[in-house]
Amino acid sequence: MDKKDDKIKLGITHGDINGIGYEVIIKTLSDKRINDLCTPIVYGSPKLAAYHRKAINLENFSLNIIANPDEANPKRPNIINCVSENLRIELGRSTEDSGSAAFESIERATNDLVNNEIDVLVTAPINKKSIFSDKFQFPGHTEYFQSRTGSENVLMLMIGEMMKLGVVTGHLPLKDVSAAINEEEILKKLRILNASLLQDFAVRRPKIAVLGLNPHAGDEGLLGKEEINIIIPAINKARDEGIMALGPYASDGFFGSQSFLKFDAVLAMYHDQGLTPFKAVEFETGVNFTAGLPIIRTSPNHGTAFEIAGQGSASPDSFRRAIYTAIEIYKSRTQYKEISKNTLENGNE
Repeated sequence: MDKKDDKIKLGITHGDINGIGYEVIIKTLSDKRINDLCTPIVYGSPKLAAYHRKAINLENFSLNIIANPDEANPKRPNIINCVSENLRIELGRSTEDSGSAAFESIERATNDLVNNEIDVLVTAPINKKSIFSDKFQFPGHTEYFQSRTGSENVLMLMIGEMMKLGVVTGHLPLKDVSAAINEEEILKKLRILNASLLQDFAVRRPKIAVLGLNPHAGDEGLLGKEEINIIIPAINKARDEGIMALGPYASDGFFGSQSFLKFDAVLAMYHDQGLTPFKAVEFETGVNFTAGLPIIRTSPNHGTAFEIAGQGSASPDSFRRAIYTAIEIYKSRTQYKEISKNTLENGNE
């Protein structure tokens, strides 16, 4: 990630073109202070951007059209045209065109990201039904980036002002969760979470809370034995490795008593167990970060919000926070590598 200057090149995918992706992108980039922090590069279509700008009645905003990241103007938001000009916008609907446009944006941006043409990537929301095709056969962004980078294991990590929360199982039907949870999988997620807190968020001696799977964390085996047979042994092994993991905690009492405020991060067993309380607390400013990747990717906490597309009422707060978080992680990771390098060099003297 060598840079010619201090300005971070930040890629942005436009997400589903029938949702609020362009609206939150345009609202965010219309604040010129963003250009003081990074050089934004949208992967999408000037024509689609103009349509959405008019739909929300936002004046005095334009994107600088470029062919590749090297041409980006550091003083303006930029856009690379990477989709067909014949796409049809149908606000609020999941369509084949919207899925195709979402994929083309992600594919081009990811190519540039893995080739170090851009430094970080923020992804606008996609619709999983419309984007699913022979080219994109993933449950979501997380699995796609894991595949593209060849990463053995990753962690969906939600970042908020009050809480950081990861999940052992992500986009998985509830009926399959118990079978997918095992000692090694929990241990892998704890390793990724601990490493991310250290290098991506500059947390010294991270303290991680681990939730149970069953009601009341199994009630000593009366309501399920996963805590006794799987989760506690995984926590003990993590502690043997120097990871400060505590638990398992009953989810309802843990969040109801605001015990999460005592920890640097929380590891939930499945998607809704963690994301429901997280979004209840952090919905407006929460950010989705894929930990464990060699690249940096964040996204807003919300979905496509088809029901309000084109109405001008979508809040850009979560998307703006996703940009800030990507930049902060980039700086923290760069500093961590420099410190590690200096420590290694000094240790070899």
